[in-house]
This record gives sequence, C-alpha cells and structure tokens, in this order.
Amino acid sequence: MLVKPVSGQQSLEARDALSKHIYGQLFTWTVQRLNSALRSQKGQTKSFIGVLDIYGFETFDRNSFEQFCINYANEKLQQQFNRHVFHLEQEEYIREELAWSRIEFSDNQLCINLIEGQLGLFDLLDEECR
Repeated sequence: MLVKPVSGQQSLEARDALSKHIYGQLFTWTVQRLNSALRSQKGQTKSFIGVLDIYGFETFDRNSFEQFCINYANEKLQQQFNRHVFHLEQEEYIREELAWSRIEFSDNQLCINLIEGQLGLFDLLDEECR
C-alpha cells in the first residue's frame, strides 16, 4: 500500500474525481444495458431513445454522463420552447377563432419522463449509487 499525505482540499478533489468516475462507469454500463434491451433479435436497432444534442464545439467519440446532463437540459429547454411557441399559441388561436393552419410538432414529454420521471433514469442511477 502506498500512502501519500495530501491537504484537505486535495482529498476533497480526489473524492469528487473518484465519485465522478464511478458514476460515469455506471452510466456507461446502463447505456450498454439499454442498448442491449432495445436491440432486435437480428441485431438491428428498431427502437431508440433520442436526447437532443445541440451542435457545438465539443466532439467526443463517446459521450459521458456530464454530456448526457447537458443534453437533458437542452431537451428541457426544447420542451419549453415547443410548449410556448407551438402548443400555447395554437390554443390561443383556437380561443380567438382565428383562421390558421395547424403546425405539427414533436412532443418530447415521453423522453423527459424516461429521464426524470418516477423510476426514470435519474431515479434508477440514484438508487444504484446508494
């Protein structure tokens, strides 16, 4: 066993780094299990869970839990945008009996429920990390 004296701050940083690594490994394992469960018997994917990943400066061969959280936040922002720009506006047009053409849009509530809902991904990860 190797013992190296470190400051209190260094101990906290090491603890945080270890926790992040363990959580990241658990996230990777969970994604692999989900992919296996969603894969068809012939090995072709028929189902998927899509989370918004906004184009930016980052390019990773593999995304981490941290990137998943960023994408989840983007998914929530997209939901707010859709609700206010499409859903609420169209309800207002109906109330005011305006002539207009309905705009179809994707509702991402099911995806958000899968992530943050009761027994969603965050709940399951939290439970496994206890």
